[in-house]
Amino acid sequence: MADEVNSGRTRTRNRWGEGERLRGEILDAASRLLSGLGGEDGLSIRGVARAVGIAPASIYQHFADRAALVRGLRDHEFARLRTLMLQADEQPDPADVVGRVRAQLHAYCTFALGNPGHYRLMVGNGGAAGSPRGPLMDILAVITAAFERCAEAGHPLRLPSDRAAVIVFVGAHGRVALLHSNPSEHGAQAVAAFVDELLTLLFA
Repeated sequence: MADEVNSGRTRTRNRWGEGERLRGEILDAASRLLSGLGGEDGLSIRGVARAVGIAPASIYQHFADRAALVRGLRDHEFARLRTLMLQADEQPDPADVVGRVRAQLHAYCTFALGNPGHYRLMVGNGGAAGSPRGPLMDILAVITAAFERCAEAGHPLRLPSDRAAVIVFVGAHGRVALLHSNPSEHGAQAVAAFVDELLTLLFA
């Protein structure tokens, strides 16, 4: 259980006005704990507080309760995934617009496969629902923009870019979910190959 996790850290008290930094430290600690727990069920306010080196009451200054902490962690992980996808987009030649989409999707799958507990938290528990500008929609917006660049560069799609983004996301998510349920030695390569094949089908 998270209450039993003790990082042994001693923490320097934040100066006045550094509350946002503490909020980030809380989310970073919750993310590390989630890696060891494999799921959110064992995550607790007391365990996160121990990992940060603060009293549990300090967490309540930023998160009203455990549910609010879990929601904050979900959004934190979506933001981390979005950053990884944008960083991957910068690796290929800027003119290789199709390669940039592929790099984004590979980064998405790498994150999902390497962080199963985080991924389950993000796409379950209401993570895929919510407002039209929720964190999942931000991920879809990144993929949509990548497809729009492809169309503008002379790589026409079989359907509008926003629909293409949804299809490739759902396909990648489904393939990752299957591997989570049935792990295999060459699973990561199989997922990458599937994403590449799916991507080719979307271009006219």
